[in-house]
Amino acid sequence: MTYDLTPEQQKLRDEVRDFADTVVAPAAYEYDTKRELPYEILAQMGEMGLFGLPFPVEYGGQGRDYVDLCLAVEQLARVDQSIAVTLEAGVGLGAMPVWRSGTEAQKREWIPMLARGEALAAFGLTEADAGSDAAGTKTTAVLDDGEWVINGTKQFITNSGSQITRLVTITAVTGETVRADGSVKKELTAILVPSGTPGFTVLPAYDKVGWHTSDTHPLRFEDVRVPEVNLLGERGRGFAQFIQTLDEGRVAFAALCTGAAQGCLEEAMRYAKSRNVFGHPIGDNQHIAFTIARMDARVHAARLAWLDAAHRLDAGQPFKLEASLAKLIGSEAAMDNARDATQIFGGYGVMNENPVARHYRDSKILEIGEGTTQVQLMVIARELGFSGAPR
Repeated sequence: MTYDLTPEQQKLRDEVRDFADTVVAPAAYEYDTKRELPYEILAQMGEMGLFGLPFPVEYGGQGRDYVDLCLAVEQLARVDQSIAVTLEAGVGLGAMPVWRSGTEAQKREWIPMLARGEALAAFGLTEADAGSDAAGTKTTAVLDDGEWVINGTKQFITNSGSQITRLVTITAVTGETVRADGSVKKELTAILVPSGTPGFTVLPAYDKVGWHTSDTHPLRFEDVRVPEVNLLGERGRGFAQFIQTLDEGRVAFAALCTGAAQGCLEEAMRYAKSRNVFGHPIGDNQHIAFTIARMDARVHAARLAWLDAAHRLDAGQPFKLEASLAKLIGSEAAMDNARDATQIFGGYGVMNENPVARHYRDSKILEIGEGTTQVQLMVIARELGFSGAPR
């Protein structure tokens, strides 16, 4: 299989790379320090059509595919992971569930504004006792007189409390059945909750180690009432829907990881060629040169992994294994490259104005978000025919 980019994809990659270098990178340190989401940059991304890349033109999108979305995410992540994850989560976790499972009316209502970047949507899965273990979900939704009444909390939800957030899709327990062995199986259902709905409270943003400009909040639902038609997909299919959402999201997330690893590589190469010690560039030292060679190898492997998964996704082929492989390889590449780049920079590597320092802080979440390293290993093991977890 070849992964050569089409002329249109090369043009998109180059345009986003130029935008990242000339618009995003110069502002990254300022917004990281202020911990603010740069709405003017998001607006420009909307005008470029980045939020609408994988959606049809008739719904306000660009009519491109998932590879194109991943190309854009990777280029942004080179210089600012927060901006990249705002796009990745806005499309993959926010808009895509509506596109994949929504009714025609729901698509017509939400996709155009999300595709244009005028609004953001969030995906409310994680709770204090639920995330990797969806069976731990405690948020409930009960039908009452044609409305869902929702109670519960969510945490670590990206794009959930920004000035342009308009929608959160949540998973909630809508019923229970007792198995023959006496155990209880929860019925999980996905429901659309518009921002500003009475009883829906966005709690104060987290004080995070990294991703400082990414919008992340806990959410609280107290007798929140939304129409029955806000059901997303079929009742009781929430588990299958969010598994599909996470599988697809991991492909774009892997591209984000690759971009972070690439950004560290580029910074390390620049510094190794320009920093002189004992009368010659530090890159002349074999240890530095070999370290950078390993960094390049990691980027190469990570990029091939996400390209493989994205091509399979676009072709309608099974891609669960490849998505987890890409996410695992990419996240470890980003973390390893961030560590190595910081070491190459020495004291300068721990100065916050240095992009490498930001990557060092940001990259740890890549081994946790959208499925931890341990979850990816479990998925891979199961796809290979092993249980993947103790029973």
